[in-house]
Amino acid sequence: MLATTKPVDLTNCDREPIHIPGSIQSHGCLLACDGSVAVVRRHSANTAAMLGLGGIDINGATLDDLIGEQATHDIRNAAAKWGSLTRPGLLLGLKIARSDNTFNVAIHRHRRVSIVEFELATEAEVTPPLELARLLIGRIGQVCELDALFDNAARLLRAALGYDRVMIYRFAHDGSGQVISEARRSDLESFHGQHFPASDIPQQARILYLQNTVRIVSDSNGDRVAIEPALDASGEPLDLSFAHLRSVSSVHCEYLRNMGVGASMSISIISGGVLWGLIACHHYEPRVLPMEQRVAAEMFGEFFSLQLDALTQKKKLLASERTRGFLDRLMQNVLPHGEVEDLLRDNVRDFTALLPCDGIGLYINKSWTAHGSTPPAVAVPALMAFIASMADGRVWASNALSECWPSAEDYRAAVSGVMAVPLSQLPRDYLVFFRKEVAQTVNWGGDPNKRYEAGPLGDRLTPRKSFAIWKQEVERQSLPWLQDERDTAEAARTALVEVVMRHSKMLADERHKADLRQKMLNEELNHRVKNILALIKSLVSHPVEEGRSIEAYVTSLKGRIQALSLAHDQVIRGAGGGGLRDLAEAELSPYKDAVARIALDGSDVLLDSRAFSVLALVLHELATNAAKYGALSVNTGRLSLNWQRTETGDCEIDWLERDGPRVHAIAKPGFGSMLIGRSIPYDLGGESEVHYEEPGARVRLLIPARFVTWLTPLARPPVHARLADTTPQVSMRGLKILMVEDQLLIAMDVQTMLMHEGAATVETASSVKEALQGLSVFRPDLAILDVNLGNGSSLPVAHELVARGIPFVFATGYGETSLIPASLGEVPIVRKPYDIISLIAALTTAMAATVPQLR
Repeated sequence: MLATTKPVDLTNCDREPIHIPGSIQSHGCLLACDGSVAVVRRHSANTAAMLGLGGIDINGATLDDLIGEQATHDIRNAAAKWGSLTRPGLLLGLKIARSDNTFNVAIHRHRRVSIVEFELATEAEVTPPLELARLLIGRIGQVCELDALFDNAARLLRAALGYDRVMIYRFAHDGSGQVISEARRSDLESFHGQHFPASDIPQQARILYLQNTVRIVSDSNGDRVAIEPALDASGEPLDLSFAHLRSVSSVHCEYLRNMGVGASMSISIISGGVLWGLIACHHYEPRVLPMEQRVAAEMFGEFFSLQLDALTQKKKLLASERTRGFLDRLMQNVLPHGEVEDLLRDNVRDFTALLPCDGIGLYINKSWTAHGSTPPAVAVPALMAFIASMADGRVWASNALSECWPSAEDYRAAVSGVMAVPLSQLPRDYLVFFRKEVAQTVNWGGDPNKRYEAGPLGDRLTPRKSFAIWKQEVERQSLPWLQDERDTAEAARTALVEVVMRHSKMLADERHKADLRQKMLNEELNHRVKNILALIKSLVSHPVEEGRSIEAYVTSLKGRIQALSLAHDQVIRGAGGGGLRDLAEAELSPYKDAVARIALDGSDVLLDSRAFSVLALVLHELATNAAKYGALSVNTGRLSLNWQRTETGDCEIDWLERDGPRVHAIAKPGFGSMLIGRSIPYDLGGESEVHYEEPGARVRLLIPARFVTWLTPLARPPVHARLADTTPQVSMRGLKILMVEDQLLIAMDVQTMLMHEGAATVETASSVKEALQGLSVFRPDLAILDVNLGNGSSLPVAHELVARGIPFVFATGYGETSLIPASLGEVPIVRKPYDIISLIAALTTAMAATVPQLR
């Protein structure tokens, strides 16, 4: 039975008790049991129909009687395993006694109540959650810039989960938010760059986003299923804070409907224990996201948050290094100058190079030195007293000074933005950056003001009905101080305080402390990235399904992660790379006392960070295989690892095993073997050859010259060896590309490759219908068509492209072209699996050729 939706009578949306709604969403059912998961105390009104319990009194019955002993046993095990953790235990594909259906189940305990949620398992083929999470995490794990992280995350989640729109939404200090990245269906208007008021997400909802990091709304129409009874014997409602099925506020449902949204999902982005933002997914018709994909999205969200922290810390480190370099150059004049105060005053103008500003002032020992647009000298003492009351020894900034210090209204045109950097631990001396007033236009996603309507039940909160851009003209403000600029100011504060101390005849000692601090910053970044890797190990060590052994997989994956951690340590210490010898010694050191001989020989050579990480994984796999099956598995075994420079400057590596057990080629290579054979060719464009000889395995690896630096002087390679391939290739930069491919993982790989080559847009379609719909609103410059789409061919799309004069290529993994008619026989064909060189070559041919005419 569906519960009746009552109008909301609120004067403030923050008062709505959304954690105890008394109902759930209708795509699942819920049983609330006692703490031992034995007796059902409450249930959702649709439980009997969904679980096949017609005619049974559910409340007071045992869980054994309702769903069977085996299912109850599995649920209790999951509850015991996850009972002390904040996230629920999950069971995928559970069979119960009284129903032929298969269910996905979530179980969690909260306030001594065990809450069991049932959802029908999807019959469609779904990528396992661990595999999908690994796929998504792998795509952003190597990202080095925050903007790339945001753009890749939105694009990857939309491709993987199928929502019409995915946005990265960042909260500002005042609680409002801005869409900083977006991936959307091509016919939808863009929300990118738009601001949304803090009232769009009330405070109690933000608390729940911290507690429950994935939240879905399957249907914005807001159908609810009541919990029976609504109150327990003590008069308490059921707390659904951690329940996936918790029903949705009617105000929020109305808000979504006003946007035209039929279903949504939010993934929390948490940084330093604070809600940094959300990954918001919108769909324009009702949609239930399978639990498998929700689990993957939850893992991805946690990794995204840690990657965000790591890259933010990296930016702080770079800001610190840049600021320290600037101040070190400045402070070279300290000794001849005599007084550090005089040096700072004489060079105050130079500090404008640190931050974009319109003016700068130095207030030290009650003396004021200024340059550019600054407050009147007579107003400075009072302003400095106000800053001292706000800063409390830290960097303090405002882009609306007159709002927090009304006396600044008199000079707001010259100074509306201020950032104060303390020069000592005492609230006395400051370096102050100023910005002028700038009239700005802020684009809001609709009028941000709350609106109320009068009705029979009083004033009722009404979400805005229009989300068209609403422009707000802002005065009495400067351009905002960005986080990067705040980090630079904090780095300057640290360095300047140190400079003042340094002048007190402690120069050598303070320099040593500065070096230690720099190393601590490096170690902090190293520690944060290791935390990311540790999280992956934690996730994959807790499978969501029972009955499937993944111990071997977890062991091998942990080893690979450890190899990456080793590579990262060396990259940090080596400013972007590391030595091949150091890497080999570190990887093989555990075996040096267990075998007869391990020999390393080769000239000193450095690998850049990319090659170092790839080779770390390859050497780890080689050593692991040798320790299991080869020369490192017996005490008589011998291993030699040699490398040398080729005529073209490449690094050729030979791995040779002897006096170990006889090894043979593997009939069906596993992931490790494929990693050895493919990673260097795929990631670096190098070579990898594996030979299983009678005396032992022999492996040849080739790292291209562009990734290596030889430290010993060598003769210049012959001229003919340095000639580059001059075959002209079409640049992908700025091109709009359509890809028709029914395999999600393949489509995502090609999309990533083409975007890396500079393509402006890569729209994907999994069927002929979707592709033709896309062509009605989107004209690509090029197209890639998978010939065989499983339930048909892409030929209707090909004919449409011919009619429109759009060049394209066919792709096939079947090695035959019988599906392609003679009229399209001249269309270039690219073979699967894709590699970017062959793909671009085929696209080049397609663009150079005349588009065939249908006959």
